Amino acid sequence: MKASEFKKRRKHLMQQVGVGNIALIASAPSHIRNRDVHYPFRQDSDFYYLTGFNEAEALAVFIPGREQGEYILFCREFDATKALWEGAHAGLDGATHHFGADDAFPITDLADILPGMLEDKQKVFYPMGRDPELDHSLLEWITHIRTKSRMGVGAPGELVSIEQMLHEMRLFKSAAELKLMRRAAEVSAAGHIKAMQACKAGLYEYQIEAELVHHFNHEGLRAVAYPSIVAGGKNACTLHYVENKDKLKQGDLLLIDAGAECDHYAADITRTFPVAGKFSEPQKQLYQLVLDAQLAAIEAIKPGVAWNIPHEVAVEVLTRGLVALGLLKGRVKKLIKDEKYKAFYMHRTGHWLGMDVHDVGDYKINQEWRILEPGMVLTVEPGLYIPSDCKTVDEKWRGIGIRIEDDVVVTANGCKVLTAGVPKAIEDIEAIMQAA
Repeated sequence: MKASEFKKRRKHLMQQVGVGNIALIASAPSHIRNRDVHYPFRQDSDFYYLTGFNEAEALAVFIPGREQGEYILFCREFDATKALWEGAHAGLDGATHHFGADDAFPITDLADILPGMLEDKQKVFYPMGRDPELDHSLLEWITHIRTKSRMGVGAPGELVSIEQMLHEMRLFKSAAELKLMRRAAEVSAAGHIKAMQACKAGLYEYQIEAELVHHFNHEGLRAVAYPSIVAGGKNACTLHYVENKDKLKQGDLLLIDAGAECDHYAADITRTFPVAGKFSEPQKQLYQLVLDAQLAAIEAIKPGVAWNIPHEVAVEVLTRGLVALGLLKGRVKKLIKDEKYKAFYMHRTGHWLGMDVHDVGDYKINQEWRILEPGMVLTVEPGLYIPSDCKTVDEKWRGIGIRIEDDVVVTANGCKVLTAGVPKAIEDIEAIMQAA
């Protein structure tokens, strides 16, 4: 991502914050895994979106109209010993020369410098309640500033959540963001194909997961966007199954929900396919029903359509199909009104996608489903999950879990599927697996 992209975002944010106010946002902390070992560091998405700065122990400050510079970064000073052990880090010079800060100060001096920046500001915009330490410090600093009122120093009178304006910005992807999301989607799609080709009875779920992660890493995408779900047979009926430890069985389906992350932008793909390379007739009937629902939902996506419409389209297709197959009984409209389909389809059809796999952005505005607009990216992921102990359906359906998920960007005239590189038609899946 070019420095100009981050600069443009900061300018947009500060226009909304306004002169006379101040905005703060902290980096993600570094987390201990056990004893002296840390989890791999992943920057806070909001902080990275504005700064491109990928280090812990940092705080970005935005002061519109400040003569000495509007963007200030508090971060770690350069430490040669630390660099020897842990690698390069920006330091104060890097913060200004490489990351566009107008000023940079040591994070250790935060309590001495930041209170002065808060003086005479009307509002403080920051992620309220997300960082207890920052919450506590901010209140202490403001309380102290109030003691200076007789000297004519004003204290901020209002604390405002920055997330509303920042998350609305993040909801609409720029061309640069979509380029990264396409890369994540392409690598993830190829990884799913590798998994299909490697799959056979007798392997373990974690061995198929290894095929995915190996491909992501081989292509330079070192992080998964979320813990991979590799669920064989009845495990696919557990929506967030992540144990990935069981042996794959002949005659079962395998559901894989996995995606790579490219420079903090996520892909999110789910495919379901037969372990043996060929669907049984009951599997084929349920799978085609889910695919029909997904294709209908994608077809409904275009500017001007309300967020909930693709979900409602998918629900109607699934409910009609469940009645036709005998898994539900009754009139379709009544079954939908009474939400009887939720016995087999209990989640929504999609979510926003971006820097977070369940990305930020409101789904409703003033209690109304928001309208889709160009630049929004969402997933489309209907599914059917028939518990193995479900006594109300024929035994042939039991223990089958199916989900099909793609990443879709809203365009000026409709939509485009970013993850089209991985097949989902029955004949295409069988052809790939049997060729392997």
